Amino acid sequence: MNDAAPESTLPYPPIHKDKKFVVLSDWDGTITTYDSNDYMTDNLGFGRDRRRDLNVEILHEKTTFRDGFREMLASVVANGHSFEECKEILRKNIKLDPGFKEFYAWCKANDIPVIIVSSGMTPTIRAVLTNLVGEESANEIEIISNDVDLRPDGTWEIKFRHPTSGFGHDKSQAIVPYRDLEHPPTLFFFGDGVSDMSAAKHADVLFVKEKEYGENDLAAYCTKLGIKHILFKDFSNALPIVQSVVKGERTVQEALNIGHA
Repeated sequence: MNDAAPESTLPYPPIHKDKKFVVLSDWDGTITTYDSNDYMTDNLGFGRDRRRDLNVEILHEKTTFRDGFREMLASVVANGHSFEECKEILRKNIKLDPGFKEFYAWCKANDIPVIIVSSGMTPTIRAVLTNLVGEESANEIEIISNDVDLRPDGTWEIKFRHPTSGFGHDKSQAIVPYRDLEHPPTLFFFGDGVSDMSAAKHADVLFVKEKEYGENDLAAYCTKLGIKHILFKDFSNALPIVQSVVKGERTVQEALNIGHA
């Protein structure tokens, strides 16, 4: 993959030029306790075993995230599941990280934007987010993600933000513009999996979520490349570290040296 910025098929929200701190977070499996696209693939598509095989291929760069992810979602469509059915199933089954509401409330009270940067699809994220945090909070949170193409015959396909990128959505492009500001903010990024690999090295403070079911792909990637990160179980563990950096009690480097929240 080259270093040129991929062309985006979807608009970006304005960056927060006047903020000292910005939080960007993956959605699936990070703000939620289970990845909604994994849930669809495992239960409605070709199943967990094939999905894990593809994730390992992505991790070892044998295939791209874009192509592997497209194959996963296509298996859900091939089994006859409509997009509306999928949204309803996700609303019923996807749960919020137990510490996220408190984390978001603290960030909001301290004028720190929280932006979801996801390789999922905006309509499914909005549907689940509204169900979990309420319409008001859901509407306040910016989402930078992919979209969906709905066909007249009832089938559907993911619409990638960056179709020419092997990531499908190159999450680093939500971070890099902040680096060009005269006074760039401190950037916190939260992630968990292979879709977050493009963003991992660009954050000031990278939090990597530990998974109870053992799929710690982002942690493996960061360890392999020597990218410093903080492992965290849920947002209640991460909040004190973010607070300490915001209050000036810790430097970014001192926060990263913690290693485990």
